[in-house]
Amino acid sequence: MAAAPTTSAVPSLDKVDFLKLQNGSDIRGVAVPGVEGEPVNLAEPVAVAIAAAFAGWLVEKKKADGSRRLRVSIGHDSRISAQVLQDAISRGIAGAGLDVVQYGLASTPAMFNSALTEDDEFLCPVDGSIMITASHLPYNRNGFKFFTNAGGLGKADIKDILERAADIYNNFTENGLMNSKEKASASIRRVDYMTIYTSDLVKAVRKAAGNIEKPLEGFHVVVDAGNGAGGFFAAKVLEPLGAVTTGSQFLEPDGLFPNHIPNPEDKTAMKAITQAVLDNKADLGIIFDTDVDRSAAVDSTGREFNRNRLIALMSAIVLEEHPGTTIVTDSVTSDGLTTFIEKKLGGKHHRFKRGYKNVIDEAIRLNSIGEESHLAIETSGHGALKENHWLDDGAYLMVKILNKLASARASGMDGGSKVLTDLVQGLQEPAVAVELRLKINQNHPDLKGGSFRDYGEAVLKHLENFIESDPKLQKPPVNHEGVRVSGFGGWFLLRLSLHDPVLPLNIEAPSHDDAVTLGLLVLAAVKEFPGLDTSALDKFVQV
Repeated sequence: MAAAPTTSAVPSLDKVDFLKLQNGSDIRGVAVPGVEGEPVNLAEPVAVAIAAAFAGWLVEKKKADGSRRLRVSIGHDSRISAQVLQDAISRGIAGAGLDVVQYGLASTPAMFNSALTEDDEFLCPVDGSIMITASHLPYNRNGFKFFTNAGGLGKADIKDILERAADIYNNFTENGLMNSKEKASASIRRVDYMTIYTSDLVKAVRKAAGNIEKPLEGFHVVVDAGNGAGGFFAAKVLEPLGAVTTGSQFLEPDGLFPNHIPNPEDKTAMKAITQAVLDNKADLGIIFDTDVDRSAAVDSTGREFNRNRLIALMSAIVLEEHPGTTIVTDSVTSDGLTTFIEKKLGGKHHRFKRGYKNVIDEAIRLNSIGEESHLAIETSGHGALKENHWLDDGAYLMVKILNKLASARASGMDGGSKVLTDLVQGLQEPAVAVELRLKINQNHPDLKGGSFRDYGEAVLKHLENFIESDPKLQKPPVNHEGVRVSGFGGWFLLRLSLHDPVLPLNIEAPSHDDAVTLGLLVLAAVKEFPGLDTSALDKFVQV
C-alpha cells in the first residue's frame, strides 16, 4: 500500500533568503548551477512560491470576489532555464486557483501589453503578467518582471511578494506541491500572443506614413538580436513593412549567448551591429537586449545611436511632436545633452536618479503636477513614452525611429538614415567619457560594523563640503542623485549604487588631461576614507 502524502513541511527544501532576490523592481537570481561561487537560489520550488505569492498579491489588488477566475500570462526570453521556470511559475499560479496563459518565447514589453490588449480569442486582457528574464546577465542567471494593466510593479510591491513567498515556501507540503502540479495541467492554455504585439507595431509605422502598406520598401535594415528574444523584429515587423533585412544576425534564440552579450551598452555588441551595417551597406542597424525592453541603432555610416546620442535622437523626435515638453533622464547624462535639449530643441531636460523605474515614475509624477513630459529615457537604452503607456519598450522606440524614416520618405525626403543623423546635429559630445567603480570594503574596520550605505553617504557629504570652496567648480542648481560638479570644461558625478556597495564615478571632459584633473579632485577628497577602494581611480589619474 502506497504511503499517504505528508502534510508536514518538506524537509529537503534548501534555506533561501528571499529578500536577497530583489533587484529594484525586478527579481533576479542564479537558476543554473556550474559557475563557481554562485550557488543556485532560484530553483523550481522558489519559483513556485514566488508565483503563488504574486497570485495572492494580485487577488488582493484586483479585489477579486470569486465571481471570475483571474488570468495570468507567462512569457520568457531565450535563457536555458526558461522552460523549467515557466513550468514552476505555472504551477504556483494554478495552485493558487488562477488561470495560466503561456506565451513561450516573448518580449518584456509584449507581456505588459497583454494586460492592455482586448481580444477574447487571445484570452486578453490578462489580469497580471510575468516575464521570465534577467536582461543581459550571464546564462546562469534568471529572474522575473511583473505587470498589471497599471504597468510594472514597483520596489515595495516586489518586497511584499518576496515576503509572502518566504512564508509560502516555509509552509510547503509534499501534498500541496503535488496538488499544484495537477491544477496546473488542468488550467494552462497556450497562446501565440506575439502575433498580436508585432501586428500592432506594424500598424503604428503604416499609420505614421499615411497608411502606406509598405512604407519601408527599399530600406535595408539589419537587426542584431544577440540570440535573445528580439529575433522576431526582422521577419514580423520589418519585412511586412517592405524593408530588406539581409545581413541580420544572431536572430536565433540561444540562452548561452555565444556571439556577444545582448546589451546595447556593451562595446562588443555595438561593434557587431556596426560591422553588420557597414558590411551590408544597410541604411540602418537595430540592436536589442535579451528581453527587448532596451535597444540602440546605427546609421548607414556606422554612427551609433546609443546612450546620450539615442536620448538626443528620441528627444528630437518627441519634441517635434510635443514642442517644449520635458525630457526625463537618469543622472549620468552629459551637460552637452542638456544644452542640446534646451537650447537647440527648445525642450526642458529634467535629470533624475538612475534606475529605469525611477526615471519613468518621475515623468509620470511631473505630468500629475501639470508639467508635461512625453519621454522618460535612461542612458542604458530603457526608453518609455507617454503615448505607449509609459512602457520601456525597445521595439517601440525603434518603431518611432522607423516612423521618422517612413514619414520623411512620404514627404519626399529620401536620404536613407541621414534624416536621423541630421536630427542630432549640434549635440556636443565629450572627447573623454569614463565610468569608474569605487568599491566599499564592507569588512574594513573603518565601517565600524555599519552599513555600506551609511559609509557611502558619508563619502558623498565630505566630497560636497570639499568642493564648496573651489571657485572653478559649479554645482547644478537642482541635483537628485550623488554629487555632480562641472568644471575644467567637463563634469563628474559620484553617486551611490542602487543595490551594491559601490560608488560609481562618471567623468566627462574635453581632453584626457581635463578628465584627470577632475579625477584628482575626487581622489583628494575621498582619500580620507580607507574603506573605499580607489584603485580604479588611482589607475586612471596615473595614465
